[in-house]
Amino acid sequence: MRTLKRFSSVLALVAWASIPALASDGSTLTIGQAVEGQASNASRPAWQLPLKAGDLVRGKVDGDISLRLLDGKGNPLRLLIDGMDLPRDFLFVADRTGDFAVRAEPLPTRPEARFVLRLEQVVSQAEQARPAEPLRSPALRALAQQLASGAGTEAFWKARAEAGTPMVEAVPGQPGQRLVTFLWRGARENVRVFGAPTGNHEPLLRLAQSDVWYRSFEVPASSRLSYQMAPDVPASDDRRMILATTRRDPLNPKGFADASGDPWLSRSRLELPDAAPQPWVARRDDVARGSVERKRLASVLLGNERDIYLYRPAGWRAGKADQAVMVLFDAHAYTRQVPTPTMLDNLIADGLIPPTAAIIIANPSGASRERELPPNPMFARFMAEELMPWAAAQGVAAPAARTVVAGSSYGGLASAYLGLRHPELFGNVLSMSGSYWWPLTGDEPGWLTREYVKAPRQPLRFYLQSGLFEGPKIVDTNRHLRDVLLAKGYPVEQVEFPAGHDYLQWRGSLPCGLISLLGRGTKAVAQACVPQG
Repeated sequence: MRTLKRFSSVLALVAWASIPALASDGSTLTIGQAVEGQASNASRPAWQLPLKAGDLVRGKVDGDISLRLLDGKGNPLRLLIDGMDLPRDFLFVADRTGDFAVRAEPLPTRPEARFVLRLEQVVSQAEQARPAEPLRSPALRALAQQLASGAGTEAFWKARAEAGTPMVEAVPGQPGQRLVTFLWRGARENVRVFGAPTGNHEPLLRLAQSDVWYRSFEVPASSRLSYQMAPDVPASDDRRMILATTRRDPLNPKGFADASGDPWLSRSRLELPDAAPQPWVARRDDVARGSVERKRLASVLLGNERDIYLYRPAGWRAGKADQAVMVLFDAHAYTRQVPTPTMLDNLIADGLIPPTAAIIIANPSGASRERELPPNPMFARFMAEELMPWAAAQGVAAPAARTVVAGSSYGGLASAYLGLRHPELFGNVLSMSGSYWWPLTGDEPGWLTREYVKAPRQPLRFYLQSGLFEGPKIVDTNRHLRDVLLAKGYPVEQVEFPAGHDYLQWRGSLPCGLISLLGRGTKAVAQACVPQG
């Protein structure tokens, strides 16, 4: 029996329409308790439920029945639970003050069935306006006290402008954790943070009636993420509606992703002090630079054409021994947000990988990416029969043991698929946040992992990276693939960073994966490529 903090009072649930109530004590029910009953064509038990306008009511039924909401006179208002469907939870808001009732009804397929009904929560409209979580931030608790004494928020916002946002505070007794609070000033209706540590588009809360909107998250002290803020989002759960109002955090001077600097297109960056460094991202004046050539490649097999970026490191000579090649998807990101040529220049100069050329593949369109990168036999043929021979004719080729196929999200999934389909071309798989949840149409999630279970072991090596903020859809499926690969005897390095589905993290993971698969040494890797904490 569940006891709810919200209520200590008792609601009377009296029999409706002269049918006895089946409460455990015969007359009343405390919120969090349960009533047991039986619904049939001859017996449809009902209970009165007095409510006030705006009350949010939540409950649950265990059993194969329907549950209907009635008004005070017994007239049907709406079906709360359709027993023919799977969900057995109900949630509604009272549109007026007065008596309501809930009635259990039998199903056409079950003319008689026993059930248990639980009224779990009734939240008044006033309580719904209160913060959904306690104030964990010491700075916000102090501000709340000041507001209660009649003070304003100017001093608070002045301090935030000087220190920057999000606000980062210690977590007592947990030196490896930090409390990160996202802030927004002066929205009218609502604010969301796009790219929160939960992986969701989390709503911010308003502090009393002030101009302070906030949301706090406890995260590892080594966290790294990029995010956007979305004030006054139109009333919709449609992700596009959120994106319509997203912009950089105006009090965070650290930006990421869009070269234009436009606050509506770029993102804000949060890197806590213990986050793993990314030492190969910045261009160095004393490092020899490779060349980048953009070409167009038409595919007969796919019936489209796309840009291909060929990076050749300084001193590259076709056919020279001890050279390597990386094949990388999503050129729109890996030539801009992630400065791949610069990182390769630096890695080669540091002696961490051999001279490594890159074939960076663009998507003809967003729709083609959705078709081609998830396991697609025709795209695999394009890679093996058209792209790789074409690249070899350009002087960019290496044996499979020194060829890496790499990508993030769907690109990570495509990399693992191509390794399985064409190990004679791609001997190394570098997967960042691979979408291994992907199902073949009509099949269960995890199709590619099951293919690895069935297939004989191939001459492949793997580097798998995922972010702890990506949720089980990514984290758990990457761990499952890791376990399958290890059981099959594959060499696998699998790492997890406190980060999200995020190019900000992937620009660190890409060089770490190359060092893992092609590397000549590990001295510089310990700090940059091993998750801290």
